[in-house]
Amino acid sequence: MADRFYTASAQSRGWGASPVVPGTEDDIAETLGGLAARFGFRGYLLITVPSETSTDFSSNVLLTSWPDDMLKTYDHAGLIFGSPVIERLRQSTNPFVYDAERTNRRRADGKATIAADLFERHGLSRGAYFPAHNSAGQRGALAFGGMREALNPREMAELNAVANRAFTEVLEHRAGRRQHVSLSRREIECLSWASAGKTSVEMSEILGLSEYTVNHYLNRATRKLDAVNRVQAVAKAIRAGLLN
Repeated sequence: MADRFYTASAQSRGWGASPVVPGTEDDIAETLGGLAARFGFRGYLLITVPSETSTDFSSNVLLTSWPDDMLKTYDHAGLIFGSPVIERLRQSTNPFVYDAERTNRRRADGKATIAADLFERHGLSRGAYFPAHNSAGQRGALAFGGMREALNPREMAELNAVANRAFTEVLEHRAGRRQHVSLSRREIECLSWASAGKTSVEMSEILGLSEYTVNHYLNRATRKLDAVNRVQAVAKAIRAGLLN
């Protein structure tokens, strides 16, 4: 799949040079995963830039192959507050590399060691962020993380060419789905259990998923249904005939 968008002969032109448009978010995720592997990274992360009022990081994640438990731990530790990376994404549109140990030394909240250890434990100590935006002015970023040495200028340019297209296409897919709502099997399962009064913790045990993954499915279904919370999402899904 990755070669459909980023073949060896087209690397210097970037993903944006390809005329092929992914069919689904799964196609985009597979493509980004292929790029991460091609460049020697462990995984990728596609986000909207958290606002100044954001209290968690996970709700800003669009697509990622970074571990669920890492993101959950990140939020539990409140690492979004005082993050040098997030602050830089808010202020700049230039791509940049990160080293978890060196970057987190700039934290003023005393959590530098906690943050650096978390990234090292999951094999994501070094990588790069590529800011992105769409025509509506929404801002995001594509990141790749692993343990490899810093990207050289050519590699930075190649991956930077991917960021805007990946970000824009995911948002366009989601905007289109709000007009023609279609929920995945997992999203319907989670909404069904939510309608039965089950909590995310209880659903994670029933479905054999992490609590973070359950919340991810519920949040995604809520966005698709243009609802403000899971209660409203359940009500809209029932009215739309998506739940029995």
